[in-house]
Amino acid sequence: MTELFNSKLCAICKGRKLLCGRPTCPILERFRVAQSVEKKLNKRHLFGSSPPSIFVGEHGYPKVRIGPLVPPIEGNTSHLDSPLKWENKTIKDILYYRSLLVMGETRADVSVRKSGRVLGEIQELAMSIRPVDSEVILKRKPVVKVVPSEFAPPLGPRAELLDFELTENPKIPRRTDYVVGDELKAEQAIMRLYNWGFDEYYIIRLLSAGLLGIDRKLVPTRWSITAVQDTIGKNLRREILGYPEINSYEVYFHEFLGNRYAVLLMPQSYAFELLEVWLKGSLFGSAEPQVIHDYEDFRGIKGYAKETTGAYYAARLSVLEHLRKRRRQARIIVFREVTPAYYAPVGVWQIRVGVKKALENPVGRFEILNEALEAVRKLLEHPLERYLQRSYILGHLAKQKTLDQWLGKVLT
Repeated sequence: MTELFNSKLCAICKGRKLLCGRPTCPILERFRVAQSVEKKLNKRHLFGSSPPSIFVGEHGYPKVRIGPLVPPIEGNTSHLDSPLKWENKTIKDILYYRSLLVMGETRADVSVRKSGRVLGEIQELAMSIRPVDSEVILKRKPVVKVVPSEFAPPLGPRAELLDFELTENPKIPRRTDYVVGDELKAEQAIMRLYNWGFDEYYIIRLLSAGLLGIDRKLVPTRWSITAVQDTIGKNLRREILGYPEINSYEVYFHEFLGNRYAVLLMPQSYAFELLEVWLKGSLFGSAEPQVIHDYEDFRGIKGYAKETTGAYYAARLSVLEHLRKRRRQARIIVFREVTPAYYAPVGVWQIRVGVKKALENPVGRFEILNEALEAVRKLLEHPLERYLQRSYILGHLAKQKTLDQWLGKVLT
């Protein structure tokens, strides 16, 4: 097995022998997708219906790349940028969707007070809840490639932006106008929109475009995703701490886009842990896969999730939504296994969806912990003992002598 791109092995393989052990060649797959849309994008002047979609980069902060994402297609294009609705899509579908969205990129200061007409148009686009007919003029024909991301949905073709204009009025909800026009702190604005039922990625778009908070600034898309998921998660955690605990051990499971998600809920006070393994042959896997993790108790995580990064906030939010709906609290462990079938990162939205779908698929309820752990063992490929040795929650329980003799032996 090898890392994602090993020049020597790739030269020998040429995508035909799959020497890396993956079910499909990630290089050839991206090439095929790009090739399938190249003719549609071979021009500098584009007219189409933005889903709507924008992107804000982080490189060079506080001078960042920003731009609208516009496909050469008119009509209802909302499916091109609806991550939480892609639960029945394949990685190839997602790469194709993103390859159609051309980004006209320009540099801007993060301070929206220094914005000009183009940024104003981009902000109006961000507030829309329906596709908006848009016109983009580029300095040159876009470079046709798709760049996968472990945080945001993949970014497609791009070129320097000369001009951008909305050719129809965007559909902006009154409640959005109210939140954007009021002097609310970003957390207050995010929670109002969330509790009103707005799509999570719509809120992320507003934050990225510098439309939320008192001190308005552009926020890189990657940062916005984590900020919104973390903000909502913190508020839901405070709420469920007042609910009674569940009364049995519960195990759930779902496999999505080459990721396995097993969720263990325990009848104790709230704590959350994500245990993650990139298996041998997966994108970032190694010959000896290691378990990485992050953890929090009722006080929340200290600082940023250093090992599992954005996956932590995405997985936590899905479980907290589940518990809030049930009006219960629990001690939680999410096991994530990344298999070779996940050949191109598509963003943390797939973790949100994968964990959410897992919680809709119960494996069983158990009276004692070792029975629940045996159920988890059967769902995973990586040895359960490796997870348990790394787990803070189960290690802490063992120290409190609340586990049975079997688990005590595993951890010794």
